[in-house]
Amino acid sequence: MAGNQAVFQQAMNQGHSAAWDQDWVKAAQYYAQALDEMPDSPLALSSLGLAYFELGEYERALECYQRASKIAPTDPVPYEKLTRIYERMGKLKEASEVCLQAAELHLRARDVDKAIEDWVHVLSLFPEHLPTRQRLAAVYERMGRKMEAINEYVAIASLFQRTGDMTRALKSVEYALRLMPESQEARFALHMLRTNQLLPPPSRPKGSTGPIRMASVRGEEKGKSAQKTESTGLNPLEEGRQKALEQLASLLFDQVEESQREPAPRSGLAALARGVTGPLSMAGDRTRMALHIGQAIDSQMQGDVSNAIAELERAADAGLRHAALYYDLGYLLAERDGDKALRYLQEAAKHPEYLLPSSLLRGKILLDKGMYPEAAGAYLQALAQADVALVPEAHQEALRQSYEPLVDAVASEEDLKSLENLCIQVRDQLMRSDWRDLLAKARQNLPQVAPDAPPSPVAEILLETRGSQVVEAIARVRELSQMGLTRTAQEEAFYALQLAPHYLPLHEQVGELLLREGRTEDASRKFQVVAELYAVRGEVARAARLYRRVLQMNPMDLEVREQLIELLVTQERIDEALEEYMELADAYYRLAELDKARQTYLNALKIAQQSRQNRTWGVEILLKVADIDMQRLNFRQALRIYEQIRTIQPDNPQTRLQLVQLNLRMGQSAAALGEVDSFINLMESTGRRAQAVQFLQDLLAEVGPNVDLSRRLADLLVREGRIEEGVAQMDAAANLYLDEGKVMEAINLLETIVSLNPPNVQEYREALNALRRDSLRR
Repeated sequence: MAGNQAVFQQAMNQGHSAAWDQDWVKAAQYYAQALDEMPDSPLALSSLGLAYFELGEYERALECYQRASKIAPTDPVPYEKLTRIYERMGKLKEASEVCLQAAELHLRARDVDKAIEDWVHVLSLFPEHLPTRQRLAAVYERMGRKMEAINEYVAIASLFQRTGDMTRALKSVEYALRLMPESQEARFALHMLRTNQLLPPPSRPKGSTGPIRMASVRGEEKGKSAQKTESTGLNPLEEGRQKALEQLASLLFDQVEESQREPAPRSGLAALARGVTGPLSMAGDRTRMALHIGQAIDSQMQGDVSNAIAELERAADAGLRHAALYYDLGYLLAERDGDKALRYLQEAAKHPEYLLPSSLLRGKILLDKGMYPEAAGAYLQALAQADVALVPEAHQEALRQSYEPLVDAVASEEDLKSLENLCIQVRDQLMRSDWRDLLAKARQNLPQVAPDAPPSPVAEILLETRGSQVVEAIARVRELSQMGLTRTAQEEAFYALQLAPHYLPLHEQVGELLLREGRTEDASRKFQVVAELYAVRGEVARAARLYRRVLQMNPMDLEVREQLIELLVTQERIDEALEEYMELADAYYRLAELDKARQTYLNALKIAQQSRQNRTWGVEILLKVADIDMQRLNFRQALRIYEQIRTIQPDNPQTRLQLVQLNLRMGQSAAALGEVDSFINLMESTGRRAQAVQFLQDLLAEVGPNVDLSRRLADLLVREGRIEEGVAQMDAAANLYLDEGKVMEAINLLETIVSLNPPNVQEYREALNALRRDSLRR
């Protein structure tokens, strides 16, 4: 059923704009709106499928492209997209089937090269796929690509030989020799067959190893799940490792896609960053990293842990910084080198998705070492993360805080046997495939709380500590503080610190009390120390919140802002980090430290590549850099920056305005007019002539009388039907020509004006005749 075309088009345009900015969440929303209007639109389905693919929602992307392939059955593109999705899901059989369908559709459309690409891709998944080899050999032969045909016929012979069909193997090689008698490869293959030697197996075409590794990883997951008797789940450590392996395998897809895009003209943000700052450090050699990752995955699938560790460490040495790498290394090293494993797990724990398995594995290593207080703390952190994941988001922070006095209490506990028992209880609670069900049941056994009260921690069932005393003491501190009894609140806080000296929320409360007393510097120092401790413990969100609290008190504390930025980047909260970068650069700018401001903007530009809104950020940052260059009168550098902004936003009139003015200021009139003509052509080709008119009017207001600009504006106005305004611009241009002594150019313009027949055409006829007489006298 057809919907509103205007609504559909608007939603599609908004989706394309969001996709251009890499904001795939918004893109998916807009494309879904478009699809509601036109449910059978192949374009909307494919666009929504792409958005879901970029978000990693492969099942939903699969559904979109399957519908698109049914609605447009002759279009090979949906089938090729389905191929990529199945590969990401580790389903190579399904990927090869839809890729073969895409090849056939390309062939019907007489696009043989595209069909060959798809057949070769199938062979990269299944080198022994005989029908595809036979099809490729025949097509290569028809196209006159004899050497490639020979290679396929020899590969076909190898496959027949391996199935015991020597007759067809010999026929295949003999046919290859008739096709190209001088082929040494075919002659050697025939010799091997006649002497009963085994031909080499068909080689896998070069390409991404991501699909093979992903299928291997997903295959292992299915194997482990099949071994479970009562549950198809994994314990948290296995879940973490499975996630890590899948993410590492995904990096192989990303690497080959990046390399395929490399030869094309680079107009993305990465290229712009290189253009501004010189070659970017891309955190090492992608090719080497991909090689080591692939070998590490293969080694793990084969049970070769030692080689897997070595390859992962080489990937790290090559520059790979990824939570999946850290967790996988920690997981593999746990039984071999506990100290090294702990270092990697500490890094992995900084990322929320690995906090639970990393804490659980750290607890196990520390328990094996007999470090009971530290092990109990790690196990309780794991339990806290598992418990928090099972309650509504609105209560998560409160529940997380309620675990802190418990963690603090075990740090000072002297009864080592009770600590060991605690570790064993938490381990037995979580190290199982049905840990979620078990925790949910435990939560049901907790005492009921008021609807608006935060949930109690499951840990209360496992241990009795002074945690409840600490929680009550904090409540009294807050109550006294709200009553304005700051001194009494401080005394209560110091009493509570005796019970739980390492309980960080209590230290936060002390900072707030110091602030109430007007001791701003002391409060700032207290908040910074607590923030640093949170960061060390991997609680990045809380650390960031406290750093922001300090910045509210002193926005010009540049060191704290730099610490906050580093924290946010580590946590991959890129947009928040960019906001802080902009604040930091602005602070330097206000201090008139332009070099530091410019460098800070360039640092921001590098990490902006990781943002979903990288183009939006890129433009905003580059505009700031260009402004600094203009202030320093470095017009040539400013020109380069504006050219890069134009690459990102070619339809931005303000950028074009700056480019034209800079070129004119530098005496580059031809380049200035080139920018003008480029913008006008863009506007006209997209049905925005009125914007081109406004652009030229604004430009003339900025640069003053200019014959070339007036003539272009006149031409646009006349084609817009605004004859009188066009004539006025031609009149101005004619006067400028006369001032320059260019009489013939002025005459030509007056003739054009007369041909337009404006209301005062007689005046122009008289002026034209007068000019002609004057020109004859000369």
